[in-house]
Amino acid sequence: MTGGGSGIGAAVVRMLAAGGGSVAILDLPASGGSALAEELRGAVSFHAADVTVPEQVEAALAEAVETMGGLDVLVNCAGISPAHRVLGSDGALHPLDLFRRTVDVNLNGLFDVVRRAAREMAQNTPGRDGERGLIVNIGSIAGLEGQVGQAAYTASKAAVMALTIQLARDLARNGIRVMAIAPGMIDTPMLHALPRDYVDDLVGLHVFPKRIGLPDELARLVRSFMEITLLNGEVVRLDAAARLPPS
Repeated sequence: MTGGGSGIGAAVVRMLAAGGGSVAILDLPASGGSALAEELRGAVSFHAADVTVPEQVEAALAEAVETMGGLDVLVNCAGISPAHRVLGSDGALHPLDLFRRTVDVNLNGLFDVVRRAAREMAQNTPGRDGERGLIVNIGSIAGLEGQVGQAAYTASKAAVMALTIQLARDLARNGIRVMAIAPGMIDTPMLHALPRDYVDDLVGLHVFPKRIGLPDELARLVRSFMEITLLNGEVVRLDAAARLPPS
């Protein structure tokens, strides 16, 4: 579980642990991952890693596999969402370094974890339907509709979701399924960082129900992916039928 120290990642960790699973959190040293692992001691372990540093990912994943005795499911929640217009009201350009950093975390880092996890899963003994593993990547409705002021986030999440069917096809011969979730407004620290009136406007875009989504709802969607093996190569929206405005 990358980015498992808070928000939707932590909710998925709790769901897996409650179901009797062994969970390894890969997150930054300063994240809440260590505290969550301490709280759920015995079921959850913490492995510090920055997903943009391949050496850290390799070491953390190796430790996680050794601790758990294998790897069956990967959920990629690690990500950042800096806001910046392509051209600011003062004429300032979107910083290129910020764009590169966002893509490095949200896309390049995710792909590095995916390829390494797939190698581990491919060694598993096939289960029902010949399945050896499941990968779930977290996208965003911004990547489908182009959220205002989120060029870097939109591009990176769009790429993550575009990879879904490609990864499913690439890894089919290894018995590994790949799914993605495109959340809308979910009650996470990332959402809390936005102005309250802006959040209220976003929630107003929900067709029904008119409320913020809960991290536990996303966790239960992940569980359904685990249980229904016919699901593969698909992006599932979790957004109460919301559609983002053009401005």
